[in-house]
Amino acid sequence: MLTTTQHLFDEATRVTAGDSCWQGQTSEDYWAFVGPFGGATAATILRALIDHPRRSGDPLALTVNYCAPIAEGGFDLDIRLVKANRSSQHWCVELAQGSGEVATLATAVFAERRPSWSHQPAPFPKAPPFEQILPYPKVAASWVKQYDFRFIEGDADFGGTPKAAAPDAFSKLWIGDRVPRKIDMLSLMSMSDAFFARVFHARCQLVPFGTVSLTTYFHVDAEELAGEDITRVLAVADAKIFYKSYGDQNGELWSPSGRLLATTTQIGYFKA
Repeated sequence: MLTTTQHLFDEATRVTAGDSCWQGQTSEDYWAFVGPFGGATAATILRALIDHPRRSGDPLALTVNYCAPIAEGGFDLDIRLVKANRSSQHWCVELAQGSGEVATLATAVFAERRPSWSHQPAPFPKAPPFEQILPYPKVAASWVKQYDFRFIEGDADFGGTPKAAAPDAFSKLWIGDRVPRKIDMLSLMSMSDAFFARVFHARCQLVPFGTVSLTTYFHVDAEELAGEDITRVLAVADAKIFYKSYGDQNGELWSPSGRLLATTTQIGYFKA
């Protein structure tokens, strides 16, 4: 059943409007190894944009560049509407702490989606039902404990021997909140970054890693997503290259009914 109390995700992404900027707070429940989970940070930025009184339309794209580590505690969000027209809005958000130096820089596009010709050439990945797959064991990072990962292919084995050649970085899995929560734009944004780093899968071990830039494209509006009435998504992710300390990642998030909800791509730093 859906939780009837305030969900930890909503607490972690809570924002308040200030005189000149908005404020947010990191959450120990969505903490990674050396900083907050990037998906939660991105979702917090998206929440501020959705709640902004000048916002019009639904999220179409969000790009988040993680410029520097975010320390535990509060942060400021400087939100600017860069350009708006009849169909779309372009936003810029700077996240800063303490000295005022920018730690995260984001750009977003919101759009008024109008009826048009539609076609989805991407095939729905075949998968057994969520209930037939065992949950992935909890691991040390607190943010991982907030999700229910159920791997169908590309299970995360971080205790093996590093692969020397032709590594496989593909995964197919169900993702839901550990305490069920109806999927909305915010959780969809966060789940687009919930894939384990592809280099972990390719190397079969945990290595130092950090997302540098993440972009997520939304293929439904808020009303359509609410109409799906789901608490989990079917997700696939893969990588095309690991080279000189940087590797890419691309992913898809699907509704159980076979609708492509979002696609995502990112590039991250690794040390291996």
